[in-house]
Formats: sequence, structure tokens, C-alpha cells
Amino acid sequence: MKRILTVLIVLMLAVSGLVFATGDAEATDDGTIVIGHTANNVGIDSYQTTHDQVFRDTVAALEGVSAIQLDAGGDVALQINQVEDLIQKNVDVIVIWPVNGKAIVPAAKKAFDAGIPVLICNSLIDESGYQYVKGFAGPDTYEEGVNAAVGMIEALDGEGNVVELMGMPGYVTAIRRSEGFQDKIADDAPGIEILATEPTDWNREKATRVMENLLTKYQNIDGVYVADDNIGIGALNALKEAGRAGDIVMTSACMFGEGYDAMEEGFIYGSVYQSPAEDAKKAVEVAVKLANGEEVPFWNFFETPVVTKANMDQFERPNF
Repeated sequence: MKRILTVLIVLMLAVSGLVFATGDAEATDDGTIVIGHTANNVGIDSYQTTHDQVFRDTVAALEGVSAIQLDAGGDVALQINQVEDLIQKNVDVIVIWPVNGKAIVPAAKKAFDAGIPVLICNSLIDESGYQYVKGFAGPDTYEEGVNAAVGMIEALDGEGNVVELMGMPGYVTAIRRSEGFQDKIADDAPGIEILATEPTDWNREKATRVMENLLTKYQNIDGVYVADDNIGIGALNALKEAGRAGDIVMTSACMFGEGYDAMEEGFIYGSVYQSPAEDAKKAVEVAVKLANGEEVPFWNFFETPVVTKANMDQFERPNF
């Protein structure tokens, strides 16, 4: 374990408001583990905001562990710079929530070459970068897409026309959730046709506009698959305006609080329970092991159970 100068405020980036830290800058030679973490975009939705706060709280509760926490703000060039800065600071482990799974690969390689273990969290890096990272901690997003497809097949009895509202192009979580859904439909439900797959950039307002356009373009939509409930609420707003809410089946790959409410009202057939708190805790847990030189599995998933109206009383309403 490296003995280093723990710098918890990065002055160069603090002016932009994109840097967060767990405490004041302080020199130490006491063997403290320093985790360098660059997040995707903390302010984009409540999931990432919760994840960021739990990550901080989890680190703060651990003796002998501190963190330099940075936020790329959705800017892949900034995230690359942040990784390079963490390498210069010689942190014990770097945790990356990638803005773009492919573009971040060269930065991961630089950390690898510098002898610093890298952990990818929440959203996968491109496969070309697997050789440079020690593992992944987060949800199995492909399986989440599969589970959303199972719900759609069940709700439509294997027959119908479906549209898909995915997340952001190039973002591996969006890609994997889409692939899981599409593969399961192709394998098990030849009677279901996916009429269109449209990006929403994880933006609720854009999801509303996309759904409005799809309703105009296609008169025979039976189901809509959304990459998460934030997108789902945007789509639901368009369905309500068109008088189609409850008529068109909706399944989702990640449940939010408002999605929980919409399921209770009968507007969402099924979703997947993904806790940002468990997500963050898993990332810290694995990062500390890597910093201590322990061997960890490459895949470190946490549970993401399927939720429908039939079993939703077994789950607390998400607080994000």
C-alpha cells in the first residue's frame, strides 16, 4: 500500500464546481488508503446523486480510508484529465464510472501502466479495456434488459409491436440494457416486433418528445420498453397526453421512486430494483480490497430483483 500525500481538494478543477472531496487537504504518512473516484455526472439524475453521497458516507465510516472524489459532469475529456490527475497523485486505487466506455480505455491503460489498480463501477468499460482494469462493481445491466423483456413477453402474451426508449448512445449501460432486451425478444418472442429504438440521453423531457413522435409515427404500438424509470415517466407523460396511458404496456430496466408510484397506479407493468446505495457500497468494498492487494473476481454484481405489481409490496419505494 502506497504512503502518499492525501489531497482531498483539487484546486485546478474546484473552480468549475466539478470536484468533491471527503475532507480538507492533509499530508499523511500513516498508511491511509486513498481511493481516487471519478464519477460520470452526479447532477444528471437522483440515482447518481444518491450513489455519490453513499460513496462518501461509506468511505467516511471506514478507518484508514479516504477519497478524492471528482465529477466529470458528463464530459469524457474532463474525465480523462481527472484520471491522469489521480495517476499523478499516486492514489492507491482508481474507481471510474465511465462517461464513455470506449473513450476512457486509454486513460485506464495509463493507470495500468503506472501500476495503479482500476475498478470500473456501475457502467462497463468497452471490452477492449478489460485487460487494463481489475474488475467491475455494479449491476448486471444486460440481465436487467433481459428481465424487462420477460415482463414484456408476459404482458403481451408474446404478440405485439414494441418501441424502445434507450439511454445515451455510446454509454455501455444503455447499450447492454438494449442488447439484453432485444436478444431476449428475438430468442423467445418472434411474435413481438420492435418497431423502433430511439435514444433519450437519459433525459426525461427528451423522452417525452421521443414518445410523442413515436405515437405520431406508429398507430399500432402495444408496448414501450424504457431503459429506466426516469425515461419511463417522460414517456408516460406523452402517453397520458395522448390518452394511451395504461393502454400501452410499459416495462423498465431500473426502478425510480416515481416509477414505483406509476406501477402502483397500473401504468408500468414491470421494472428492476437497482439500489444506488448498494451500488456505491459494492464499489467501495471492492476498491478497498484492490488497494490492499487482494485478489477479487472480475465481476462483482449486486442483486437487482424483478418488481411487478404482484410483489412490489416486498420492496421499499426508492428514494431517488
